[in-house]
Amino acid sequence: MKTRVHAIAGSIGFLMICLFWMSTAISELFASHATIAMVKGLILKGMFILVPAMIIVGASGMALGRRRKDALAKAKKKRMPIIALNGLLILVPAAWFLAGKAAAGAFNGAFYTVQGVELIAGAANLIMMGMNIRDGLKMTGRGRRAR
Repeated sequence: MKTRVHAIAGSIGFLMICLFWMSTAISELFASHATIAMVKGLILKGMFILVPAMIIVGASGMALGRRRKDALAKAKKKRMPIIALNGLLILVPAAWFLAGKAAAGAFNGAFYTVQGVELIAGAANLIMMGMNIRDGLKMTGRGRRAR
């Protein structure tokens, strides 16, 4: 049961960050300022799904991996604090900042600087979470190496 909860929460977290990243990139490249502001507001609302999912995946991952000492478990345990800190210290504050700036129509240098940092940090989290998903699939016998 813990494994299933972990997988579902991890998938939700990964897909939410992917949705946020793609929505941001597409709106910034092809949409109006009004649409960008709407996307930024919706991303903030989406945090009410993302943050609990990430808490659940972190807690269930720690419970599942508590006694594991293998290389895949160690790699996942190394990546998780980086993912969490990246989210808490960069992505969440950036989402609030950008939503506020966009709502005020302040599409200035500060907005685009933070937007660039947010896109880089989001991509980094997606890569690390993807690696954790890959390793988790291997650990459960569903990955490539297991076949």
